Amino acid sequence: QAQLVESGGGLVQAGGSLRLSCAAASRVSFGIYHMGWYRQAPGSEREFVAGISSDGIIAHVADSVKGRFTISRDNGKNTVYLQMNSLKPEDTAVYYCNSRSDSDWSYLTGYWGQGTQVTVSS
Repeated sequence: QAQLVESGGGLVQAGGSLRLSCAAASRVSFGIYHMGWYRQAPGSEREFVAGISSDGIIAHVADSVKGRFTISRDNGKNTVYLQMNSLKPEDTAVYYCNSRSDSDWSYLTGYWGQGTQVTVSS
């Protein structure tokens, strides 16, 4: 089972930036998994934010964050990142790291981190 640990969340003012990191345990074959970020706001379902292929070549982002968020990965460091710029109050949520063997981001599957809280104040 993959072990994923997110970090980098916090409180930021609207318009600010944060970079989330998700580190996988060294025993995990990180480079064979597609990696993604999802988020869940209170009272809402978990939703896709961004995903990146195992080789880091193909990335997808949700329309709601397109142009503001960027996903990247460093397979040498077993880490995936989510750079979040121009943050809005509606970006407030718990952000979860996800590793999976497929790239159909429309459904929830694979392994999950414990989540990191992002709060954007207006």
